[in-house]
Parts: sequence; C-alpha cells; structure tokens
Amino acid sequence: MNKIIECVPNFSEGNDAAIISQIADAIRNTAGAKLLDVDPGKATNRTVMTLVGDENAVVEAAFNAIKKAQELIDMRHHKGEHPRFGATDVCPFIPIANATMEDCIACAKKLGERVGKELQIPVYLYEYAASTAERKNLATVRAGEYEGIAKKIQDTAWKPDFGDAKWNEKSGNIAIGARDLLIAYNVNLNTTSVRRANSVAFDVREQGRVQKGSDGKTLKDAAGNEIRTAGSCKSVKGIGWFIEEYGVAQVSMNLTNMNETPLHKAFDECNASAFHRGMRVTGSELIGLVPLSAMLEAAKYFLRKQKRSVGLSEAELIKIAIKSMGLDELTPFDPQKKIIEYVMADQNEGRLVKMDLVSFANETASESPAPGGGSISAYCGALGVSLGVMVANLSSHKAGWDDRWEEFSAWAEKGQVLKDKLLKLVDEDTNAFNKIMESFSLPKSTEEEKALRSEAIQAATKYAIEIPFEVMKTAYASMEMIKEMAANGNPNSVSDAGVGALCVRTAVMGAYLNVKINASGLKDKTFTASVISQADALVQSTAIAEKEVIDIVLSKV
Repeated sequence: MNKIIECVPNFSEGNDAAIISQIADAIRNTAGAKLLDVDPGKATNRTVMTLVGDENAVVEAAFNAIKKAQELIDMRHHKGEHPRFGATDVCPFIPIANATMEDCIACAKKLGERVGKELQIPVYLYEYAASTAERKNLATVRAGEYEGIAKKIQDTAWKPDFGDAKWNEKSGNIAIGARDLLIAYNVNLNTTSVRRANSVAFDVREQGRVQKGSDGKTLKDAAGNEIRTAGSCKSVKGIGWFIEEYGVAQVSMNLTNMNETPLHKAFDECNASAFHRGMRVTGSELIGLVPLSAMLEAAKYFLRKQKRSVGLSEAELIKIAIKSMGLDELTPFDPQKKIIEYVMADQNEGRLVKMDLVSFANETASESPAPGGGSISAYCGALGVSLGVMVANLSSHKAGWDDRWEEFSAWAEKGQVLKDKLLKLVDEDTNAFNKIMESFSLPKSTEEEKALRSEAIQAATKYAIEIPFEVMKTAYASMEMIKEMAANGNPNSVSDAGVGALCVRTAVMGAYLNVKINASGLKDKTFTASVISQADALVQSTAIAEKEVIDIVLSKV
C-alpha cells in the first residue's frame, strides 16, 4: 500500500466562494492528490482544506494551492476572528498510513524551500519540523500576527527558515510543519461574551491561565516566569471567541493528542466549566475531518455514562456521538463527508452489503455465478451473530437487571466485531471468485505467459479457500456468545438466540462446502490438507455447539 500523508492548509479567506473554489481546484487538478474536505468559516474568514496523497503528490498539491492563494488573497485587507499571519497561514503534514513523521518533516522542508525560493514568501517551520525549540509552538511563531510581521521579521532571532527576511506585504508569512493528527473543535456556549468563553477556554486548555494578585498584576516566580494554573485537558490549546454568523460565543480548541484528551473529554470538560460559571454548552462543531475512532469512542463514552450497552452498530454509534455532542447544532453533520475513513473509502467497496434485501436476493438469483454460496454463507453468519447481539442488547437494559448491563454490553461489543467481519467477507468471497475468473482469462500464448497464468490461478484458488475458511472461523467464534445469551440472556428472546445458532451452523457448513470445492483445484496439497483438517474440526465443533444452544432453547420454550 502506498504512503498516505494528509496535508491541511489553512487559507485566510472564508467568504469569497470564487476564491475558495479556485484554490480547491488547484488541489483537485494535481495528479495523485485527493481533496477530502473544504471547510470555510465566515466569521473567522478562514478556510481549512484537507487533502491526501503520497509524499510527492501532497507537496505538489500544497504548492499549487499556496501559489493560487498568493495570487488571489491580499492580506492588507484581511480581517477575521482567527489568529493569522499569511494568505496561506499554516500548512501541516500528518502521517496517516504507511508514513512516518520523518516523511512528513521531509515534505515540510521540501515545500518550504520551494515556497521561499519560487514564491518569495517567508517560511517558518514548526512542530516536528521546527528548526529551533522556540519555533515548535505555532502560537509563538505566529505571535504578533500579520500586523506585527514588518517589525518581527527584522529580528535576527526570527529570520525565516526559507525565503528572504523581507516583509511580503500582500501574502504575509507561512508556517509549514509536520505534526500528529490534530482535531480542530469548537464548543458552543449560550452566551455572546468572549470574556466568558475565554474563562472556559482557560479552565480547559493545558496552559491554563496566569495567576494574578489582588492588584490585578500577573504573579511571577523567582526567575521572572509567569505563574500559571494548569487547565484540565492535556494537549489542548484553546481560546474564546464570538461567531457573528451564528450569534454565539465558542470555545475554540485544537486537540493535538487524542490519546491524552479525546473529543468527548474536551466536550465534557467545557460542559463542566460552563455550568460552574452559570452557562451551558448547547452543541459543538468539528472543523475539517475527524478519525472514525474518535467518533466511536465518544459514543461509547456517553453510552457508558447512561449505563447502556456499547455493542451497537457503527452507524448507530456515530449517530449517538453526533447527538451527544450536538455536532449538528449549527450545520448538518454528514458522516460521509466528515469522517476521514469514509471520505477516503473506495465507493465500490462493499457493493453487495450496501444493497437492500430485495436487490441482494435478486442479484443472487441472477444468471451471474457470483454472489454464490460463499457470500450467502457469510451473510447467514452475520445474521446469526446479529441475533445474538440483539439478545445481549435487550438483556443489558432489561428491567431489574440494571447491575448486569456491563456484562451484556461486553458480549454485544464482541458480537459486533464478528458481525462486521462477516459482512466484509460477503463481498470478499465474491471478490475471491472474480480473481479466479480473471486469472483464467490471462494470455497463454507463450511458455512464460502460461507459467504466469498458472501461478495466478493457483494464488487465486488459494485465496478462494482462505476466505470461506475465515468465514467458518469467524462464524463459529460467535457460538460462545449465542450460547451465553440462550442460557443467561433475556428469557423473552431465547428463541432468537436459537435461530442465531441455526444461522451460524448454516454459515459454517456452507463455507465448508466452498473450502472443499476450491481445495480440489489447488496443487499445494500440504496447505490443502492442513486447512481441510481444521475445517473438519470446525464443522464438528459447530454441530455440537448448535445442539447445546437448541437444547437450552427447547428447555425454556
């Protein structure tokens, strides 16, 4: 898999749609780069764009966008709520997949050198790419903002990393860096007071607030450093501001380490501070994209606070996260456009499981040999597991069983993992069949072509054995949960657990037949013998487990 690096340039224009569109097109028209999101803000007069690609594509796309912004944005006329010092204010690189921070540092330096040399824009490297410790913090680099550049750039301590130490009056400066994934997150308050929004921000952000004496002067230690009271959230930067567009004050935060302070903790800490100060949080908004894991963990956090099962579907968890944090209060929140993994997903992936029930049945019944028994087996397994999960979720909030919600939530969560895996295998089994068909269609005119074709057929056949074997193992793994639900779950749903066991056995037996038929065409008999032996054992174990579940069900109905 290629390296995937994310780049999130911020442009000092949030109102002129024509300018924003032209900058976005500069990215879209760069080969190998994919523009994931364009997020303009009117009050901040700032647009955040998110793009991905390999190290060469993201650097080229970023340069093209910065060049276009230089042409179209004149900082001499710029006003906005957000701190800024350039037409393209910041441009960080973030490792996403198969990429390292060193790769991103290299991207930052490559881009910085080119911007300084070709566009004559002073460049400062920040975060992991910073040339000095003083330049690591973006706020320090940008201190004084655009209006302070003319004086600051003459200070030898603030000589640019790239480009001349000369004030570019039209374009200002640019900060280019490499950083961890950052979440730009704003929490809405039921006030218009920036001062009160700042009080919440100071309570929450890591650097907190400076301590002041009774005379109102800042307290300092023996070394002359400001004495601060730390905020409640590590790796959080924040300020308060008023958004005229929405008529509310917000706590605007950058979450720089999701492991230390996840989304839901930042929200709850703002909520606690606001309540303490006589305000309330009414909702929040995400600027740019968010990783799927952040949304799922937020949903589970709020469900656990309610003592509710977290073993829900991904779609339901996302819905709960949106409503719990009020992410749709100011503007609609579309998961397909706001969650990184969804935006990057191949739209052709999961074609079968995205169908409705009628379409899936009709597709199976058509003249095409795929989807066939393998995909149907995987889907039967997913249905069986789903019934077990349903019983677990019903049991978790059964009246009188309040002290057992965590027990059933844990079972439901395990079941959801198995269900999701089986759903992926529905399409993967058909993909495996198609790989075999493709390998048989390869040319065979020369001896070399024949050898390559034979090798491809064997590789595809082996894969077509591995997929249904994976279905067998995954489906069987759910029997423990289904048996537990039949024995100790909600007694009103015991028959559902029984049907789940029947579906799972069908899945295992159906997948077994596919393993057997495909194994007959594989030359690697050692591999075949090993898989068949394990598959035979799974068939026997599944039959025993099914009988145990059905016996339990029949004893109760």
